[in-house]
Amino acid sequence: MSEKIRVRFAPSPTGHLHIGGARTALFNWLFAKHNNGIFILRIEDTDRTRSTDEYIESIMEGMKWLDLAWDEGPYRQTDRFDVYRRYAENLVAEGKAYYCYCSPEELEEHRKEAMAKGESPKYDGRCRHLHEPPSDKKPAVRFKMPREGNIVVHDLIKGEVVFDNAQLDDLIIVRSDGTPTYNFTVVVDDVDMKITHVIRGDDHLNNTPKQIHIYNAFGYQIPLFAHLSMILGSDKTRLSKRHGATSVIAYKDMGYLPDALVNYLVRLGWSYGDQEVFTRDELIQHFSFGNVGTSSAVFNPEKLLWLNSQYIIHSDPAKLVDLVLPFLINAGIIKEGQPLDKTWLAKAITTLQERSKTLIELAESLGYYIAEDVEYVQKAKEKFLNEKSRPYLIELKEALEKLEDFSPTALEDIFKALAEKHTVKLGVIAQPVRVAMTGKTESPGIFEVLEIAGKEKTLKRLDKAIKTIENKP
Repeated sequence: MSEKIRVRFAPSPTGHLHIGGARTALFNWLFAKHNNGIFILRIEDTDRTRSTDEYIESIMEGMKWLDLAWDEGPYRQTDRFDVYRRYAENLVAEGKAYYCYCSPEELEEHRKEAMAKGESPKYDGRCRHLHEPPSDKKPAVRFKMPREGNIVVHDLIKGEVVFDNAQLDDLIIVRSDGTPTYNFTVVVDDVDMKITHVIRGDDHLNNTPKQIHIYNAFGYQIPLFAHLSMILGSDKTRLSKRHGATSVIAYKDMGYLPDALVNYLVRLGWSYGDQEVFTRDELIQHFSFGNVGTSSAVFNPEKLLWLNSQYIIHSDPAKLVDLVLPFLINAGIIKEGQPLDKTWLAKAITTLQERSKTLIELAESLGYYIAEDVEYVQKAKEKFLNEKSRPYLIELKEALEKLEDFSPTALEDIFKALAEKHTVKLGVIAQPVRVAMTGKTESPGIFEVLEIAGKEKTLKRLDKAIKTIENKP
């Protein structure tokens, strides 16, 4: 086995990168980074009826968004058919594999006969010692499985798992049409790419004994295995679309931060004390299979949303500027290519971070800072933009027109003076102004809102609110 640790993420491009696949990629990436190893991306696209280039691009987009950079690849299995053919021919020449001429119809008939007798429906090996092969049939290639003894899988997560060789089939490694099969290609690739550790979902555990026998046939030292328990939905069934979004790109589109999703995914089955929130460096430093659980993890959308809100709260506003821009465009708040003062936008974001659970919420809230005008929520308009608030809005507008220092402190002084003059609480004035500025009854501190909106926009919106009360166009 190579001294340097080499791992691979090997998705089948029959769909987008989903939560389970992303966690597998993440655990491989973390293990490689923790051990200064190599992380390889391999595309297992031999299923030509379901694999598409679109899905390959989508998988790679998802990994890039999560910042799980691969060191080698992507390798595509469809580019390696000559390699698989050569390995299969060598196994046949060495007597470790053989040609099988059974048709699908014959195999189905044999399977039914075995089940009727209460026997295992596995292939009975009738072509193992065939002396006179038919000349009119294209054969498949089967691997000769040992028929006695046990095979032990030494799993880094599950411990020792024992399989009875008598239960293993002489599996087809190359179909009669010349296409190689999964259990064969995966081993050939692992041998060629010098993979030292195979980290994957435990739905592959039953394939592992078959693959170990093929590794042995090649004379390759068995890699170490780590089979990750499944991710379940809240009803304890396997995670699927009915439990919510399962595609990584869907979470990107929903306004989640990649670091938040990475943090959440790693905690689905891995722990380090009571710590919940980790930086990338902390994850790389602490990751080990000793802290990976053996029980299935339950996906909790509410916990992920909470974690995303924590990442938004603690993110550098300047970083959030670039992340939120696509959402501002999608919401129609700005046009693509529209010039925007990023320093000003970062300042606006600081007032909204604690109020935004997703980038979509952040973008929508930024709308009242950026837009030329706002629409009033009907209930807010009825409650606060009325004859009672009209004189306060008029006096405030007149005072602000003369104000040169539009800082929160100076604005607060104006508001307090007006409240004292009319012997009312500050909120009596602030709330109508909030509705005038944002269209809603909730917002960041009103003085910060006015400062960020700026004097010109503030006066314009106060004027609109006053005319709305007066029913003037």
